[in-house]
Amino acid sequence: MAARLFYTDEHDAFRTEVRKFVQREISPHIEAWEEAAEFPRSLYRAAGALGLLGLGFPEAYGGTEADGFHKLILTEELSRPGSGGIIAGLMSHGIGLPPIANMGSDALKQRFIPPILSGEKISALAVTEPSGGSDVANLRTTARLDGDHYIVDGSKTFITSGMRADVITTAVRTGEPGMGGVSMLVIEGDTPGLTRTPLKKMGWWCSDTATLYFDACRVPAANLIGQENEGFRGIMQNFNNERLMIAGMAIAAAQVCWDEALAYARERETFGRPLSKRQVIRHKLVDMAQRIGSARAALELLTWRVDQGQWPIAEVCMLKNTATQCMEFCAKEAVQILGGAGYIRGVKVERIYRETKVLSIGGGAEEIMKELAARQLGL
Repeated sequence: MAARLFYTDEHDAFRTEVRKFVQREISPHIEAWEEAAEFPRSLYRAAGALGLLGLGFPEAYGGTEADGFHKLILTEELSRPGSGGIIAGLMSHGIGLPPIANMGSDALKQRFIPPILSGEKISALAVTEPSGGSDVANLRTTARLDGDHYIVDGSKTFITSGMRADVITTAVRTGEPGMGGVSMLVIEGDTPGLTRTPLKKMGWWCSDTATLYFDACRVPAANLIGQENEGFRGIMQNFNNERLMIAGMAIAAAQVCWDEALAYARERETFGRPLSKRQVIRHKLVDMAQRIGSARAALELLTWRVDQGQWPIAEVCMLKNTATQCMEFCAKEAVQILGGAGYIRGVKVERIYRETKVLSIGGGAEEIMKELAARQLGL
């Protein structure tokens, strides 16, 4: 009942539409896509036609009016097939596009936002480097102004949609060492001097991930996002949104684990009784439900606060850790409940179990989240 404090009939109708989309366009194919380590570009266009890619972006550029709860619903419904990779890949514009939308010139917005929201082009964010991830202020990829172009040299790694992205929002160093010398550029996928190497991962198989190499890439100076040497602020704003999204993904995945474990426990019989009638199994399910409920309550409250214009950074950092720990616990317990069946490919909990660590690392590792929260709390 508490959820009705935040959700309306409009949200319910939106959930119904997204669920139909997932059942029609994703669920029947997810096993094949996972094994193939990719999904078709046509899925972006299908999602774009339904307005799913435009949630929360300006209507003037093809976006769709939405609040944070529409985004949570989208994440929950996309999670139903049990593949975090499909969310990461299909929604990579959720981290690649906000810097352009929030800081870019009108010309940049007009050029790049509409084709990305329609699904015609794919967006990625390139911040992490081989030399470090969370230490953004010390990134090494350089952009040197040469006439009306920047010359970009360096590399980025662990880039979601890195192989197929047409529009790469890239953090570069244009000035002095530290956060004051960081800028953001839009680098197009066909830029000469850009090469890409695919990375094989423990999980998120159907989402491509790459290392990018920039070798004297000439990027138009007009592709600068905002002002030179003021990119660090945009990156940090992006991280806050990303961490809230990651928390939503983790809790949704935990819910999928609970659903599959509960269904199996009710169906599977041992010694003449369903597993769900065994106290040890019932208690596992209660422990899972308890953690999911607590994490979801925090997620919904923080989503509401962000919609009110607040940015409780410490609470978002702690929520990310709470949510990813909840996912890890539920995935472990679900595999244990399914037993041997939980160790076989094609079962959702097996796939989610392999995917747990990426969310506790990506968007800021668990240890970094604790340190950021400690600073915000004045510790």
